[in-house]
Amino acid sequence: MRTLRPQLASLLLLGVALAQRHVEVQEGPLYRTEGSHITLWCKVSGYQGPAEQNFQWSIYLPSAPEREVQIVSTMDPSFPYAIYTQRVRSRGIYVERVQGDAVLLHITELQDRDAGEYECHTPNTDERYFGSYSAKMNLEVIPDSLRVTAVPQTLNKVEHDSLELKCEVSKSTAQHSHVSIAWYRQRGSEAPVEVISLSRDFVLRAGSAYAQRQATGDVRLDKVGETTSKLTIYNLHPSDQGEFYCEAAEWIQDPDKSWYAMTRKRSQGAIINVQATDKEFSVRLETEKRTYIVGEPVEFRCILEAQNVPDRYFSISWAFNSSLIASLGPNAVPVLNNDFAQREALGQLKVAKESDNVFVLKIYRLRLEDSGKYNCRVTEREKTVTGDFIDKESKRPKNIPITVLPLKTSISLEIINNASNVLEGESLRFGCNVRSGFGPQSRFSVVWQLMDKLNRRSEIVRLDREGTLQPGPSYAERSSYGGIQVEQVRPGSFTLEIFNSVKADEGHYECRVAEWTRTLDGEWQMVGERHTGTLVSITALEAGFAVTAISPGVTYNESFDLQCIIKPHYPSWVPVSVTWRFQPAGSTEFHDLVTFTRDGGVQWGDRYAGFRTRTAIEKAESSNNVRLSISRASDTEAGKYQCVAELWRKNYNSSWTRLADRTSNLLEIRVLRPVTKLQVSKSKRSITLVENRPIPLNCSVKSQTSPDSHFAVLWYVHKPSDADGKLILKTTHSSAFEYGTYAEEEGLRGTATVRRSASGGLFSLTVQRAEVRDSGSYYCHVEEWLLSPNHAWYKLAEEVSGRTEVTVKQPDNRLQVNQTHKNITVLENQWVTLECLVSSRTSPSSQLSVEWYVWRPGHPEKEAVARLSRQNTLRYGDLVALGDLRSRLHLESPSPGLYLLSIQNATVRDSGAYDCRVEEWLLDPSDRWYKRAEDLSGLITLTVKQPDPTLQVDTATANLTVQEKESFPLDCSILSRSSPESHFAVTWYNLRAKEVGSHADEEEEEEEEREAVLSVGPDAIFSPEASRWEGRLRFQRLSAVLFRLTVLQASGADTGNYSCRVEEWLADPNGVWYRLAEEESGMVAIHVQDAGSTLQSVICSNDALFYFVFFYPFPIFGILIITILLVRFKSRNSSKNSEGKNGVPLLWIKEPHLNYSPTCLEPPVLSIHPGTID
Repeated sequence: MRTLRPQLASLLLLGVALAQRHVEVQEGPLYRTEGSHITLWCKVSGYQGPAEQNFQWSIYLPSAPEREVQIVSTMDPSFPYAIYTQRVRSRGIYVERVQGDAVLLHITELQDRDAGEYECHTPNTDERYFGSYSAKMNLEVIPDSLRVTAVPQTLNKVEHDSLELKCEVSKSTAQHSHVSIAWYRQRGSEAPVEVISLSRDFVLRAGSAYAQRQATGDVRLDKVGETTSKLTIYNLHPSDQGEFYCEAAEWIQDPDKSWYAMTRKRSQGAIINVQATDKEFSVRLETEKRTYIVGEPVEFRCILEAQNVPDRYFSISWAFNSSLIASLGPNAVPVLNNDFAQREALGQLKVAKESDNVFVLKIYRLRLEDSGKYNCRVTEREKTVTGDFIDKESKRPKNIPITVLPLKTSISLEIINNASNVLEGESLRFGCNVRSGFGPQSRFSVVWQLMDKLNRRSEIVRLDREGTLQPGPSYAERSSYGGIQVEQVRPGSFTLEIFNSVKADEGHYECRVAEWTRTLDGEWQMVGERHTGTLVSITALEAGFAVTAISPGVTYNESFDLQCIIKPHYPSWVPVSVTWRFQPAGSTEFHDLVTFTRDGGVQWGDRYAGFRTRTAIEKAESSNNVRLSISRASDTEAGKYQCVAELWRKNYNSSWTRLADRTSNLLEIRVLRPVTKLQVSKSKRSITLVENRPIPLNCSVKSQTSPDSHFAVLWYVHKPSDADGKLILKTTHSSAFEYGTYAEEEGLRGTATVRRSASGGLFSLTVQRAEVRDSGSYYCHVEEWLLSPNHAWYKLAEEVSGRTEVTVKQPDNRLQVNQTHKNITVLENQWVTLECLVSSRTSPSSQLSVEWYVWRPGHPEKEAVARLSRQNTLRYGDLVALGDLRSRLHLESPSPGLYLLSIQNATVRDSGAYDCRVEEWLLDPSDRWYKRAEDLSGLITLTVKQPDPTLQVDTATANLTVQEKESFPLDCSILSRSSPESHFAVTWYNLRAKEVGSHADEEEEEEEEREAVLSVGPDAIFSPEASRWEGRLRFQRLSAVLFRLTVLQASGADTGNYSCRVEEWLADPNGVWYRLAEEESGMVAIHVQDAGSTLQSVICSNDALFYFVFFYPFPIFGILIITILLVRFKSRNSSKNSEGKNGVPLLWIKEPHLNYSPTCLEPPVLSIHPGTID
C-alpha cells in the first residue's frame, strides 16, 4: 500500500489537467495467493460536480464473463450481491477512501472464487456524459505453496561456543517468483532482532546488532541444498540467548514492475541458552537529582563493576531518548553525534573517562529540549590477533529520566478573529497578541494549528524566531497560491489570514507562541510557550441552497415579472448562475430561455427569438435573486416557467467547482398591481428664525413600495391670506427640477435648494436667506413612481406630509430719535439751524432717511420741507419746490446720526412747528432695502418776526389861499422810516364839504366828501386821474422822504382840505413786497379866490387863513429850512439808489405838456399828468 500512494498522487495531478472524465484502476493481471490480504486502487479525474466522488466495484467471474456481480459501493449499502453481502458487512471486503476521487478496495482474506475481472465504476456527476466512467483489471488467485520448516529444539551452549541452525524453504508456484529468507532472535515479549537475511535479489545483509560480527565472520548464512539454508554463529555471547527462527516470503513482480510479497511464513523456533563465563560485569547509572531548571548543569556517572577491569576492554555509549549521544572506545576517545558534537565544541557538554570504571557525561547548561531519558551502555570488546576489536556482551542500567523546567515566562496570549461563524469562501482573519515581560531582547516563534472536529491536528504555518515562514505540509500548495498569509503587524502582534475559506477550514484554531531569549553564550533558549485558541464554524455554501420562483398575476397585453428567489441570502461575491426555462402552452418540452452566468454575463437561448426583444433579465445587487421581465404578454408567452440555479465556488487555484444545482417550482401567470406601501412622515413642527437665516425643511419617506421606487416631491407653502398652498418647487421622479408659481413670484430661484440623503428616504428643501414674507405653513406632497415592464413610469401613490410652521421675524426695532421740544425765535433775513439727533439704531449697517416737516399757522396739515433719502439724495417738498425756500435750505449730516436743517434769510412765512421723521432701512435677503422702523423727533417751534414799524409822516396842518388860475402845492413829508430799504406809496386826498339838506335849511350839518386826487404806488405806478383833475396835476419827488403834488389852474371847485396817506413797503428775503406800516399827514386847507376878490378880503373873511398868514409862517419857515437842509443831506447818501435800483422804478416828475401856439398872445400853459417812464 505504501507503494501505491505515490502513484495515486501522480494520478491526482494528472487528473486536474484532463478535460474529460477518466477512470483508472490498478494495472493487471495481478497474481495473489489464496488467503492473503490484497488491495486494488481506483482513481477518477476530469470530472465535474462534487469533489467527493462515489465508486462501485463489480466482478466478472471466469465462469460467466459477461455477467456483472456487484461487490461493494461507497454510496449504496444494498449494492452487493448476496454472495458478497456477508463479507462486506463483516468488513472482509471494504473500500478505503484515500481522497475524494481515489479509493482502495480491500479483500482481507482472498478466496479462490475471488479470481476474475474486476470493474471500478463511478456514477455520473457531470452535466453531460463525456469520457470513461469505469475501468477493468484481472485478478488471478493462485494456491499458497510456500513451505518453511525448521527443527524445533532447545540447545544449551557455553559462552564462546558455536551455533548451527537449518531452515528448509520450498514453493511450487507456476509463475515466476523469488524467495527471501531471514533469521530472527526473540526474547520473551521483546521485539525480534534480525540476525541475518538473504533478500529476493540474493543480497546478504546482517541486522544492526550482528553487523559487526558478520563482518568478522562470526555470523554466516549458507545454502546447503536446493531448499535448505544454514545459520552459523561463532563465539557465542551471553546476549545471543533466546529463540531463533527463520522467516521466508514469496515475491512476484506486478505489471507495473513493482515487487509484491504474496505470502510470508515463519518456521518453528529453536531455544538457545548461553551460559556466561566468569567475566560477568554490571553497570550502574547515577545522577544527583531528577528535576532541573534551564541553564543548570547536570552530571551523569556510568559506573562499571567488574573484575580485572584494567586488563579488559570496554566501550561505552551514551543515549538520550534511545538516540545515541556519544561513544567512547577502549582508547577513551569520545565520538559525539549531531547537535551534541556542536555543543561539545562550544564547551557546553563533556564526555569523558574519569577512571577505569567511571565514565562521565556532563551538560553544563541544560536546555528545555534536554528533558528526557538518559542511559549508558557498556560493551565488552575482545581484541583479535589482527588488533581489531569485536563486540562481546553489552549491558545497560535502567533509564534515568530528568525534567528540565523552563524559565518562568510571563507571556500571555490573546487571540481575536473577525467572526466565529463565516460563510464558505469568506476570509478568516486571526490576530494573536503577545504580552511579555522579557523586553525587546526576547523573540517569538509562532505556530498556527487547526484541530478539526475529529480532533485531528494539522499545522497551518510556522513563523520561527528569525521571521522565516514555513507552511504546513497540507497547506503548502495553498500557500503558494497566496491563500495563506501570515505577517507580524508589530512586535508581539501576529496575524493569520486564510483567503477563500472552505468547509475543511472549520475547527479550533490555535496560536502557539514560544518565547526565546539569548543565553550568556549567545545561544537562543526557549523560556516558555503558551497557546490559546478560538473556534470557527464555516457554513457550507450549499447548505440550505434552494431556489423558488414566484410571479404575480398577468393580464393580457401587460407585462409580468418572474422572480427566481435563491436562498439563503448569499453575498454578492458568491457566484450563482440562473437559467430561466420555458415550456410553451401545449408543449411537453422545456427550453432554455436566458441564463445569467456566474460571472454576471447574460446568455440567450437559441429558441424563442421574439422573447429577446421584449424580455429583460435583472440580478439584484444585494442578492442572487434574478428577475425575468417580459413585456406585452400574449398567447406566445403563455406556458410554464421554471428557473434552474447552480451554485459555484472559485478555488484557491482559480479553478471552478459546481457545488450544487436546484430547480424551482413551475409558475402560472397572473399580474396584480403592486399595493402601495408609501408612508410619509406626518409629524408637525414649528420653526422661528430671524430673516437672512436658512429655512431647513425635511420630508421623510418612512416606507416605500419597492426599492426601485422613484419619488416626485412637490414643496408647498400655505399662507393665511391664501385659500390653498402655492407650489414652491417640484422634483420629478427623474430628478428634474421645476420651480413653482410661488418661487417665481417671490424670486426664490437660486435660493431654494433641494437635496436627497444617501439613504434615499429623506428629502430636504432649504430656502436660503429667509425673508419675513417667507413665513407660512410648509409641507411636501410625495408621489411614488414605478417603472412599468415597458419602461414607462407610472404614478402608484401620493401622500402629503405633516406641516412645518415657519415664522420669519425682522430684527427687533431699536431706532430712537431725540424727543426734546425746542422754541427758536429769529428775525427775518437771519440764518436758523434745526437739529435732528438719532440716539440709537437697529443695526450699524442700516441706512437712514430723514424728512423734515412743518406746521404753519393757518394750515390744517403739516407740509414736507425736505427729505434726505438713504442714498443721500435730497428731495424738496411741495412747499419748498414752489417757493423760494429751496434756494435758502441747506441740509447736512456732520456726524453719523446727526442731521442739520439750515434756513438762510428766514422769512415770516418760514415760521411754524418743525419736526423730523427718521426712517431706518435694512437690506433684506433679496438685496432689497426695506423700511424697518421710523421715529419722530420733538417739535421745534420757529418764529420769524418782521422788523418793528417806525414810519412817521408830518401831521402839521396848514391854510393856503390862491387865486383862480394859479397853482398850489401839496407837500407830503415823511419824518422817519422803518428801513432804509423800504419804499413808499403816497395818495393825496381832497376832503370837501357837501350839502346834505335843502338850501333853505342852513342849520343842517355838512358831510365831508373824500376824494383821491392822485395815488403813486411803491413801484412808482400812478393811478388814473379823475376827470376834473386831468391835465392839472404835477408830481414831484423832491427827496426820498419828500413828495409834492402841485395843482395847476386852480378853480373854486378846488377849495377844500387836502391830506396825504403814506404806506411803507418792505421787500422780504424772497423779494416779495409787503406793507409794513401806513400814516396820514395833517390837513392843508386850500381856498381858491375868485379873480375879483382882494387879498385883504380873502384873508379877513377866513379865520384860519388869517391865523395862517399872520401867526404860523414864522415857525413853519424855520422848520421848513431845517427840513430842507436835512433832506438834502440824506439825499446825498441815497442818491445811488435814486433811479432804477432793484428793478423798482422811482417816482418821476412827469414833464408838463406844453400847450403853445405862435399866434397866442398868452404865455404857454403847463399841465402835469401822472405816468411812468416810457
